[in-house]
Amino acid sequence: MTPQQRLELAVSIAKEAGECIIDARHRQVFGQRYKYGQELVTDVDLEVDTLIGDRLEASLPGETRLSEELAPDREVLSRAADLWVIDPIDGTVNFAHGLHHVGVSIAWFSEGKTRLGVVHAPFLGETFSALLGQGAWCNDQPIHASRTTDLQRCLVGTGFPYRRDSRPPLIRRLMAVLTHCQDVRRNGSAALDLCDVACGRLDAYYESVSPWDFAAGWLIAREAGAQTGHLYPCPTGIPEDLYGENLLVAGPEIHAELGELLRAADANELDIR
Repeated sequence: MTPQQRLELAVSIAKEAGECIIDARHRQVFGQRYKYGQELVTDVDLEVDTLIGDRLEASLPGETRLSEELAPDREVLSRAADLWVIDPIDGTVNFAHGLHHVGVSIAWFSEGKTRLGVVHAPFLGETFSALLGQGAWCNDQPIHASRTTDLQRCLVGTGFPYRRDSRPPLIRRLMAVLTHCQDVRRNGSAALDLCDVACGRLDAYYESVSPWDFAAGWLIAREAGAQTGHLYPCPTGIPEDLYGENLLVAGPEIHAELGELLRAADANELDIR
């Protein structure tokens, strides 16, 4: 199957998953629980994950999947060759609370790079997609990242971990951005934040997330002209496209400056009074 055919398959599956999500929202009958004591999971997450897995297996039997919901094996990252990286519902809390910022994220990783990415937002009616080296699209129309050159005019997206004890060090980053940029948005879906960077709604995005949260959106943003990278060097043995710690994605003219700002905040070298 060619990359284009794989992309078309992923788009079709993501849209079918989106229909399932919309139907579940309308019915409002789904169980909820917390894994690790703090991370919300609904029955719909599991139902949609199974749907995506079944559809991929039917078309591409035997191909490896890394999914958030079905016992994710992080060791697969260090030996990944061909890998589907899936988040059935990115923005589960939003979904459970009736908010619209919810996405289905599907990426295909092969030969050390993410080759395609699809993020479908069922409640927003938007499907973002990208093929490595061929550009990025929203609803089949080309999209382009922000070309802003002024950090003070930048709207920046971010998020926070579920563990509350992990949040205090991130407050310095938040205060630095609020002090030196236009404003911050925290929308609750890393995949859609990255797509918002891809189409210029956000000028930048930073966060630490899991591979399934960012793999598709990372490629979409990069193919749309954003600069993708990490605030600190990636460890050996894990492909950069699957390493989710300290991500920074921004318009190319501000990426370096924003990175310097965030690292200075980490080092407590800024006066943010």
